[in-house]
Amino acid sequence: MSASERNDRLGDRLFTGIAWACGMVVLLLILGIIAVMLAGGSHALRVFGPGFLVHAVWNPVVDHYGALAPVYGTIVTSLIALLVAVPLAFGVAFFLTEMAPDWLSNPIGTAIELLAAVPSIIFGMWGFFVIVPVMAQDVQPALIDSIGHAPVIGRLFSGAPFGTGLLTGGLILAVMITPFIAAVMRDVFNSMPAVLKESAYGLGSTRWEVMRRVVLPWSRIAVSGGIMLGLGRALGETMAITFVIGNSNRIGASLFSPGNTIASLIALEFPESPAGSLKLSALLALGLILMVISFITLACSRLLLRQRGA
Repeated sequence: MSASERNDRLGDRLFTGIAWACGMVVLLLILGIIAVMLAGGSHALRVFGPGFLVHAVWNPVVDHYGALAPVYGTIVTSLIALLVAVPLAFGVAFFLTEMAPDWLSNPIGTAIELLAAVPSIIFGMWGFFVIVPVMAQDVQPALIDSIGHAPVIGRLFSGAPFGTGLLTGGLILAVMITPFIAAVMRDVFNSMPAVLKESAYGLGSTRWEVMRRVVLPWSRIAVSGGIMLGLGRALGETMAITFVIGNSNRIGASLFSPGNTIASLIALEFPESPAGSLKLSALLALGLILMVISFITLACSRLLLRQRGA
């Protein structure tokens, strides 16, 4: 065996070892975070048991804590954000890739990327000083007068129009995650082989038919990944949602009612939690629950993609 062949094999083994080490580091980091959260939250989980997940009371005065209210707020605001952001991001990506000329597509695409880089606290301040007054003066009163008296759905749009609440928080999250989803969709749509779309156009398909029957089936995995990326940010967003959600540890039937999310509650309560206290343990248990919710969401998306692929 020549010296060059030995060097090549040594390089291959070295590269393989580095790749394995990188993969294991990521796995160990995830396991380490889970272990820290589980160890820190074990005291609260032992004290409250399964009731920690189903109780909505969060009262530091008597050291009684329940995770249901922040879990409810996290899920509701994230679902609202997805319902608003996914159609908006798809419309933006469709316009940029299929309709807009190059002189317009490139500046708008750059603006979307810049919007994704805006710090979350800026979104929170903008939401508090701009969106909350608009919601209180215009949007929420209009929804109360038009939909608030409906038999079933009216309960979601009833109550006092304070401007803050779950709906406002979901809208702010939608604005934050739309650039991420739109950027992924745009890149995926642009990377599609042109011959596939040209063949569909040659058969007489319209732009929408090409997008619905050719582009989306071809790019569904990457598009779903972009949506999950946006959902992950919505689930873990802290400062922006803290400004506009109302920060109340209770569950209300109305989307106008104030609430809380896991991330915002941890951010607000963590500085006031002494080391070794039951309150700190409850906050760490909330962090563990947030990780579990994220893992379940990712697992469901992978399962759906696998079924669609089959």
